[in-house]
Amino acid sequence: MKDRIYDALVTRSWWVFLFIGACYVLYSHGIEKKNRDVAELKERLYDLELKRQCVLEVKDDLELQIRSQSDPEWIQMTLMKGLGVVPEGQTKVYFKKDET
Repeated sequence: MKDRIYDALVTRSWWVFLFIGACYVLYSHGIEKKNRDVAELKERLYDLELKRQCVLEVKDDLELQIRSQSDPEWIQMTLMKGLGVVPEGQTKVYFKKDET
């Protein structure tokens, strides 16, 4: 009886065990690759969210500048800052770097 069971399970069905083992190896390799891909995608998502946040801050700043363009004080500040223009009655001061 034991010989029949051994003969049926091991001798005739060895390929089934081999197939199950190969399936397990391939499955575990696939799961490991999937986990690496998920980790990489999470990292890329985090980087993209940081970039998105920076771009949104720049967008908000530009929108604020656009809305402020009709404000005379903002125009005066922009002219003073960007072009170095000063209003009448104010003194413009230059600072020179010492070349020595």
